[in-house]
Amino acid sequence: MKVRVSILAGIGALLASSFLINGTALAADPYPNKPITLVVPFAAGGPTDAVARLIAIPMGKSLGQTVIVENTVGAGGTIAATRVARSAPDGYMVFIHHMGMATAPALYKKLQFDPMKDFEYIGQVVDVPMVLLGRKNFPPNNFKELEAYIKVNKEKVTLANAGPGAVSQLCGLLFMSREGVELTTVPYKGTGPALTDLLGGQVDLLCDQTTQTVPYIRDGLVKTYGVTTPKRLSALPNIPTLDEQGLKGFDVKVWHGMYVSKGTPPAVLAKINKALNAALNDPEVKTRLAESNIEIVPASKATPAGLKDHLEAEINKWGPVIRKAGAYAD
Repeated sequence: MKVRVSILAGIGALLASSFLINGTALAADPYPNKPITLVVPFAAGGPTDAVARLIAIPMGKSLGQTVIVENTVGAGGTIAATRVARSAPDGYMVFIHHMGMATAPALYKKLQFDPMKDFEYIGQVVDVPMVLLGRKNFPPNNFKELEAYIKVNKEKVTLANAGPGAVSQLCGLLFMSREGVELTTVPYKGTGPALTDLLGGQVDLLCDQTTQTVPYIRDGLVKTYGVTTPKRLSALPNIPTLDEQGLKGFDVKVWHGMYVSKGTPPAVLAKINKALNAALNDPEVKTRLAESNIEIVPASKATPAGLKDHLEAEINKWGPVIRKAGAYAD
């Protein structure tokens, strides 16, 4: 009997040991063990999509898995944001979005997600500066002349934008608010056609990203009244900022952040953040972004806390501007 008990005990110990080994192996099965989806809320070929595809490859190398870029378009990015907010909190669906994440609560009356409650934050990614432009034959030659001109001619000055909720619209709203004027706004379906009409002289002003305007500025095809960021741009060192020309604190840039759904484990967040920072420090990524006049954020901002604090500040900044203008999206 004792021999039998001893044998059974030995078998039990062996099975327990095997279970522990297998259990440990399963528990230690590290994230990620399958491809990761990077959701982009805009169509392929746009600035956000270009940034996502550029960093996806080095992020995948860092994580040891393929990062697949997937475009989920519509409603100013809110469809994609809702999808990610409702996804499993496991880190296999990552979201990259621009400042529309901060303006959505004021723009959309029936938003199906809360940017401050329904996500975990990975970090800020890049900033895309903007410039205030005028048509080539627009009478004002500099910012001071522009201010004087619009005060006298505000009823006939036209200000183009890329449509409701676009950063160009928000930049225009902030400019009008700071100047205390209401100009005739002309919405387009994207910055492409808006810029085309500015170049053709059909509209007077446009606030647009440097990713597509620098060549026209350098060739003298538009008038440039100021950069919308606090510091001058290395790509346009001779163009003063709006801040230094009197609009103190004027700061509009197309910033991007990276998110996952609420409840994603801290260890997973740390791995994604590490991969993001590795991508932003990749030499090829740095070169490609610089060529497109896109600025990588400082390391202190490419953190969960950096993104969360910035998102909250941007919500508080743009909410009053949008509500005052009554600029609501459908």
